[in-house]
Order: sequence, then structure tokens, then C-alpha cells
Amino acid sequence: MTSTTLEPPATADLPTAAAPPAEPEAARAAAPSRAVWIGFLVVLAASVMDLLDATIAQTAAPAIRQELGGSYATIEWTTAAYTLAMATGLLLGGRLGDLFGRRQVLLGGMAAFTGASVLCALAPSPELLIGARALQGLTAAVMVPQCFGLIRELFGDEGQQKAFAIFGPVMGLAAVVGPLMGGAIVDADLLGTGWRAIFLINVPIGLAALVIGRRSLPQTAPVASGARLDLPSVLLAMAGGLAIVYPLVEGRERGWPAWCVALPFAGVALLGAFAALQARRHRAGATTLVEPSLLKRRPYVSGLALVATFIGAMGGMVLALNVMFQTGLGFTPLACGVATAAIPLAAIGGSITSAVIVGRLGRIVLWIGTGTMAAGLLIVDLVLRAQGAELSAWDLVLPLVVTGFGMGMIFMPMFDIVLAGVEPHQLGSASGLLESIQQLGMSIGIAVVGTVLFDVVGSGHGPAAFVSGADHALLVSVGLLAVAAVTVAFLPRHARAAH
Repeated sequence: MTSTTLEPPATADLPTAAAPPAEPEAARAAAPSRAVWIGFLVVLAASVMDLLDATIAQTAAPAIRQELGGSYATIEWTTAAYTLAMATGLLLGGRLGDLFGRRQVLLGGMAAFTGASVLCALAPSPELLIGARALQGLTAAVMVPQCFGLIRELFGDEGQQKAFAIFGPVMGLAAVVGPLMGGAIVDADLLGTGWRAIFLINVPIGLAALVIGRRSLPQTAPVASGARLDLPSVLLAMAGGLAIVYPLVEGRERGWPAWCVALPFAGVALLGAFAALQARRHRAGATTLVEPSLLKRRPYVSGLALVATFIGAMGGMVLALNVMFQTGLGFTPLACGVATAAIPLAAIGGSITSAVIVGRLGRIVLWIGTGTMAAGLLIVDLVLRAQGAELSAWDLVLPLVVTGFGMGMIFMPMFDIVLAGVEPHQLGSASGLLESIQQLGMSIGIAVVGTVLFDVVGSGHGPAAFVSGADHALLVSVGLLAVAAVTVAFLPRHARAAH
């Protein structure tokens, strides 16, 4: 599914450069110029490229392994390398925009993202592809955090609502179209490129956006010019995330040696050291990547747990279905995209329903959403057990509609409810950390669910083995949703009021 939130969390309060004073705020809000809308298209291009690269690559992962070879872990790493690098890089990316200006950092990140996409397309081995995907995720982490700030700089505090009224639906459409487009591109085998075309498509889009962005994006002064970059904290966060995810992906392939069991605990310790370093820098008056006081707020920390477990369940679910349909049942990537399209399509309905009732029900909507999504996955599980190797895509349409509807109900209000108890001066840091945890949760979910999936499949190659593997893997996603439901009890009762 997605690696990007469909709704921008608390954008009006993110720390951004001041709007240019030359034009009155009311005038820009009433009638944004043509140049403003052109600049907005560049911001949209950056966000869409990131979202599509997560969803397209996940759909194409089985086809990539079929050509390049490698173990089943290759399928997991095709997505996990991107999301893990992005999770840890987001803390750095947001700070770079403050130090050097959002326009410069967005264009630099976009150029690097385009180059990394070329490296992905040219990769001759799974190891080099995984490395290129990690680089692509890191460059996306530099590029994406600048988007919300640039929208505010383009449209102003009042006019930005017009932009976000377009931004949200475009991201939702990209989430729906991504798997279908990825499957179509792989199946089309354009000029004999196969799956490599899913990365090459970024080149013309990136180059065009770079040319247009240099002319249309506003040049504003950095908001933290002269401040020092906290590289030790960035390295601690990266090392901690990698230490947790790497053994979860590789442990099964390597027979679970002692270091695979110990390394996740070391990763947790490294993340603890990161938090301690942030607190020490805060006491010393130095700039921090994360506001330390946030980690003392139980509702916010519970929100981090909710985001990590929900996104992990979602990522694991998509992995299990993609592998079952393509590797197990022999679906083409396009057929797999069509077979799972019920999830994002129903999620749109769930999001609309949630938007209507969240003002009255508050966090109860999250319980309804997690319960509905878990019920859908349990029905999928029952169908898999009943049909076995005789399973067809039509057997899963209705349960996947239920699953997607529940997923959409969670997505819409989740970030606003989690941020409801956060002070205004903490919102920038709180939103950035939520984005990082979202990406880390995706990596961990894929790793954990993938481990169960491929462990059950074992050396089996027939459809029955993969259907059974998906059956067990989806139950892990249900377990993650159960944990998510528990965390909801500690969240604020209602969403953060609009500003």
C-alpha cells in the first residue's frame, strides 16, 4: 500500500519559513497566480514519485526476484530497504530544509532521487538493487519533508487549504493507481525493460520537475541558517532502526544464529541512546531532531505505538497477498494489482465515512476501524483455509472490501487524534517523528509478517504452500491490529481542532 499519509498532519503549524511580505496574505489566498499553481505541481510530483515508488515496487517484488534471483528475503528487502532508509532519513531531511531552505533541499533531493531511480533500474543483482533502494529511500526522506512547507510558502496560511483540498485526493488516487500501474508496466515489458521500467519512469518526471521547479518555486531564507546539524543523533537513529529490521528479515534465511536474536535488543538500546542524546542536547540549549518532552507524553507515545502497529499490519498484509497471488498462484503483476484493488477502493469509502463521524465519536472511530479491518482479514483467513489451492481472486473480493473499508476509517483521523494532546510548539517535531515511525513500522511489519509467511512456505512450491503461508501471515497482521486497538485507549478522546 502506501508509505505516505493521505492527510497532511497539522500542516498549518509545521515550522516553515515566513511567507514573502511583498503580496498581501488575503490576496494570495483569494487568487493564487499561475506561477504558484505551477510550483504546486512540482511539489505534487515529488510526493507522487515517493508514494508510487513504495506501492509499485511492492507489487513488482516477486517479478524482480524471479529475474534477479536471491532468497525470499529479497522480496521483503525490495520494500523494507526503502522504508527503513526513509524512516531514519526523515529526521535528517526535515532539518536540512530548515538549515538550507526548502526550495534548495527539495530540488537537491529530487535530483538525487532521480539518480537513485536510475541505479535501481540498472541493478544487475539483488544486493545492488537493495542498496539502490536504500539510497532511493534516503533521498526521498530529503525530498518529501519539504513539500508541506513549500505549499505554505506558495499559498500562505489561508490559501494553503485550497492546495490541500487537491493534495489529499491526488495522493489517494496515487495509492489506488500505484499497484495497478506497477503491474501494467511490468506486464507491458516496455522495450524489454520489464520491472526496470517502474524505476525509469521517474527519470522524465524528475527531470521535468527539476527544470520547472527552478523557475517556479519560491526562494525564501532558511529558518535555521547557521545552526549545526546533529549527525551523531542521525547515525544513532539509523543504526538502531537497521539493527532491529535486519535480523528480522535475514534471521530465517540464516537459521536464527545468536546475533540475529541479540541484534534487535541492541537496536532498541541504540534508539534509547538516541533519545538520551536528544534530552542532553536540549538541556544544553542545542538544536535537537526530536523535541524530548514529546516522549514524556503518554498519549503521544501511545500514538507512536498505534501508528507503528497499524502500518506494520498493513504492510505485512500487502506483502502476504502479493506473494500468494504472484509466486503461489501464478498471477501476473497486473492481475495481482486488480485482485487487490478492492482494498484501496474500499479505503476511500472508509475515509469518507470516518470524516463524517469522527467529530462526534472521536477515538472510537479508531476502534471501529481496527475491528473492521481485523474482521476482514479473519474472513480472508477463513476463505484461504476453505479454498486452499483452488482459491481465486473472486473469492476474496468481499472480505478485502471489508478490510479496506476498516483501513480507510483508521487512516483519516489517526494523525489528528494522536496530535491532539501536543502543544503548538511541539507540532513540527511531533509530525516528523510520526512520519519516521510510520516508515519504521512498515519495515518491521514486512519483516515480521514476511518471516512467518516464508517460514510456513518453507521449501514448498505449489499453490497450497503459499496459500497456507499467507493464511498464517495474515493472522500476524490481525495480532498487530489487536495491539493497535489496545493503544487507542490511551489516546486523546477527540482529534486536534483545525487551526
